[in-house]
Amino acid sequence: MSYINKLIYNKVNQKFFYGWTIVGIGSLGIFTSGAGQSHTFSPFIPVISKDLQLSSTSITTAYMIATLFAAFLLPQIGKLVDRYGPRIILIYTTIFLGIGCLAFGAASNFLMLAVAFGFLRFFGQGTLMLGSANIITQWFDKKRGIALGLMGLGFAFSMGLHPLISDFLISNYGWRNAWVIIGLSTWILMLPPLIFLAIDKPEDVNEKPDGIKQKVINKNTKIFGLNLNEALKEKSFYILSFSFFSISCLVTALHFFQVTILNQYFSLPSREAAALFIPTMITMIIFIPLAGKLLDRFKTHNVIGTSLLVTTASLIFITFSSNITFAIIYSVIFGINNAFNLALFGYIWPRYFGRLYVGSIQGTGQMVLVVGASIGAMPFALAMDLGYDLLFTIRLSALYPFLSAFLCFFFLRESQKLTDMRNQK
Repeated sequence: MSYINKLIYNKVNQKFFYGWTIVGIGSLGIFTSGAGQSHTFSPFIPVISKDLQLSSTSITTAYMIATLFAAFLLPQIGKLVDRYGPRIILIYTTIFLGIGCLAFGAASNFLMLAVAFGFLRFFGQGTLMLGSANIITQWFDKKRGIALGLMGLGFAFSMGLHPLISDFLISNYGWRNAWVIIGLSTWILMLPPLIFLAIDKPEDVNEKPDGIKQKVINKNTKIFGLNLNEALKEKSFYILSFSFFSISCLVTALHFFQVTILNQYFSLPSREAAALFIPTMITMIIFIPLAGKLLDRFKTHNVIGTSLLVTTASLIFITFSSNITFAIIYSVIFGINNAFNLALFGYIWPRYFGRLYVGSIQGTGQMVLVVGASIGAMPFALAMDLGYDLLFTIRLSALYPFLSAFLCFFFLRESQKLTDMRNQK
């Protein structure tokens, strides 16, 4: 932490808890991760397919291979976050994400596209989201749900704005120059707050999470939690991984192919299909803080189960979007779905495994999620290219989150070991 960081902290913390500044940085990080998110790619897919003469399956394969490669590196990133702190990891992540945007704009064949996808997915959808959630997790405990919910607003704005921005940039500057602009914007938006405002954890400035002042810091007793090996022995880790794998698979597929589905199967113009991300964004802005409050107030496993039922409803409703009214209803339900998922994204790992080693645990958990994101779009792509009934495929896939909801309602509980740690705190 630099002298400038401490100076700004002292100024800001006199007026309000500095953790809310960290929430702002985390939210901006989630917004900036849009450069590596599926909803940003959605308007580019038809243009890239035509320009590079690649089928939907080929593009999805490049996306899948790259995302899989990125996924298996995330546990190592989690360990680096635990060792060096999220701030420095986020700075390097932002630099490489911008480079990935420039590389994507220069792609001229399948291999280059796959490599560029790898950069964007690893540093955007993977590391930038992991680091943003981690730094907020360190600053909050009892208010963690609402803090991470507010962080999710960054994704809401990204989901609403990035597809429209992408469509505008493609129309006016071409898809290649669009990625150059996105890359430069990534650096401009994210690097200054990370360098001058970010602080890894409240203990670095003699505080506890939620703004509780302390005179003496004892790092061995102030933070508790299971380590990665202990977490991997817990039933809750596998229920969470199984459940959020379903969300990662299927929500990514909807992001990736929403424009294509509504355009090709329901004859909705591409611009209107992209514009449906706007009601989704508005719904997310309304529901994300509510989802955070629900997490702080009600039993976590019930909130997770409810969110999985909303995911099920999202998949069902897009298959009935035969007119603009039904399409808007779908977009609102999808917004509620994303609100729950984003509030839960960084919340579940410290909730069930503690804060001490949350980086390595979240990195491993997020590896599972990113693997899901990598393969989630493939069944939809194959259904389209091979002439199968895509709408039936989507309805059938809705059984997965429904089953996951059942597991969470009835079997997901906190481990006794973590309960004992909380009681001894």
